[in-house]
Amino acid sequence: MKVVVLHGQSHKKNTYRLVHMLLEKLHCTEEDIKEYVANGTGQCIGCTKCILEDEQLCPHREQIAPIIEAIDGADVIILDSPNYCMGMSGQLKSFCDHMAYRWISHRPNPDMKNKIGIAVSTTAGAGAGKATKAIREQFIWWAMGRTYMLPITVAANTIDEMNEKKKKKMNQKVQKLANKINHTAGSVKPSIKTRVLFMIMTKVHDKFRWSEIETKYWQEKGLIR
Repeated sequence: MKVVVLHGQSHKKNTYRLVHMLLEKLHCTEEDIKEYVANGTGQCIGCTKCILEDEQLCPHREQIAPIIEAIDGADVIILDSPNYCMGMSGQLKSFCDHMAYRWISHRPNPDMKNKIGIAVSTTAGAGAGKATKAIREQFIWWAMGRTYMLPITVAANTIDEMNEKKKKKMNQKVQKLANKINHTAGSVKPSIKTRVLFMIMTKVHDKFRWSEIETKYWQEKGLIR
């Protein structure tokens, strides 16, 4: 399987290590994995050119295009971020903002329904669950077929300092998730939520046709007539 990882931070601490624990258990080689960091991709300025005109007009297109291309070619997409004030990091959220034109409500890639999205976060105390839920919500609006979350409360400064009970529980969660991914990758059946959202937006685009650019896109993809 092909895997893409987008790290929501540049340092290689707990969340980074957790992701690599998961990668080691997946049925793929090092050559099958591509890793990127959200830092340096440019902060979305809300110009809406990607939605209203053309995504190529994004002022940060040169930085984000390789990541999007890798996502399109992958079977599994992992987005990770430590808990930053009960959410994902600002730089990862900015990348997600750059992906607004790819939402189901605009110009989604239909192939996303065949992919798996994994949201990963760690925290010393509370908040990892909130961060992974926020990331997972982005996956759903990208029309991702299956999504999973891996939030871990370290309850220490580092994974090495975790007590053995928590460390064992963490390892079990990682193994359980890896088993699901290994079993599902390549034969993903889209979730009910993804199918329903896609069905609703197909009807909306077919009926209202508010954007010439988006109507043309949906027609070219064979989603509406």
